[in-house]
Amino acid sequence: MNWDDPTDATADEGLAGPAAERLVGSVADGEDQAVEAALRPKDLGEFIGQEKVREQLDLVLRAARARGATADHVLLSGAPGLGKTTLSMIIAAEMGAPIRITSGPAIQHAGDLAAILSSLQEGEVLFLDEIHRMSRPAEEMLYMAMEDFRVDVIVGKGPGATAIPLELPPFTLVGATTRAGLLPPPLRDRFGFTAHMEFYEPAELERVIHRSANLLDVEIDTHGAAEIAGRSRGTPRIANRLLRRVRDYAQVKADGGITREIAEAALKVYEVDARGLDRLDRAVLTALLKLFGGGPVGLSTLAVAVGEERETVEEVAEPFLVREGLLARTPRGRVATPAAWTHLDLTPPRSATAGNGQQDLFGA
Repeated sequence: MNWDDPTDATADEGLAGPAAERLVGSVADGEDQAVEAALRPKDLGEFIGQEKVREQLDLVLRAARARGATADHVLLSGAPGLGKTTLSMIIAAEMGAPIRITSGPAIQHAGDLAAILSSLQEGEVLFLDEIHRMSRPAEEMLYMAMEDFRVDVIVGKGPGATAIPLELPPFTLVGATTRAGLLPPPLRDRFGFTAHMEFYEPAELERVIHRSANLLDVEIDTHGAAEIAGRSRGTPRIANRLLRRVRDYAQVKADGGITREIAEAALKVYEVDARGLDRLDRAVLTALLKLFGGGPVGLSTLAVAVGEERETVEEVAEPFLVREGLLARTPRGRVATPAAWTHLDLTPPRSATAGNGQQDLFGA
């Protein structure tokens, strides 16, 4: 089971408000952070999912321990809630080293990074979340720190400024990012191991939910776990959150045990449907289908129809709808797919059926 650290709350870059309010949002709020701390796996053996990443990372860590050296720098990319912070803590635990956690937005000056680096202990793991949001001066300082384990501290200003080299103890940097494409190549190249975190399959999420339920002392059967897993958007953090809400419903409305029927009834109350869509997702699809005949329609127009900000629709709702194949972004605007009409039990007009074919979806 894998949930990320509070620092993942920056992942939506300015959209933490709308994202954090959603039951199916991947941003961790205060309650999530407290629960996640207690439920995190402690080693790679407990970590569920991400099989290839686990296997590769295990080899990297075993080899480093055998050499008696610090582990290579590690870059983890992927959507929020998939386990990047959890893996960083596991890396520190496997190496028997302390860990320090910070984030890119918190490092706005080279001096901020120099202060952190100069206080690291030998072998310590530095976890830098949302590393792509670090300031450029700090980023350039990080190049030398990662490669040569030293930084140049500038003393003074103007012509009289002096660079004082500061030696650093060997350390392991674990960088996490939701947007790997924004990392400059010189920074990416300095990581010895790079891994991309994939969304989870329902069967993996069922294992996550069973383990969570056991730690939370919640009784759940196989069908109940499957129902929650199917609505969790491939994300352990969301599965964990839905489990807690279903647990609340089961304790108030039933005998505390979770079955498929209880899970369905609870998630109906919380407006999370069978595919994991919530009120905002369905509002976007409903407006696109009923008001605009399935599109194409511009993002700003769609946002006004839904009553949300343009950024909220684009960054909070659309990514999952696109990933589920319910909506397509085309040069002419947003277009609903046949699956969207089916999901909302609507019959597409003949014009929409003719206009939303293969050519429109790919802008041809």
